Amino acid sequence: MKNDPLGPMLFEMRLEEIHRADAGLRYEISIRDFISLFPVKYKNGVPVKPDHPAAFGVDREVFLKVLVAFQQCFT
Repeated sequence: MKNDPLGPMLFEMRLEEIHRADAGLRYEISIRDFISLFPVKYKNGVPVKPDHPAAFGVDREVFLKVLVAFQQCFT
């Protein structure tokens, strides 16, 4: 994974798309709160895949979409 300065912004945009596409999420959590569940963390200058958030019950399908978006934004 490369350290692209546009990566975090693209990832945030993809998270917004995921939130808007899921009817259940729109009523359960705001876009800003959803994005804050998946902060971009770096280890040795390389972005680390987000963990499944414990604070909010994101279902498996949505979390897999988040992981795919992360992979696409940071590779």
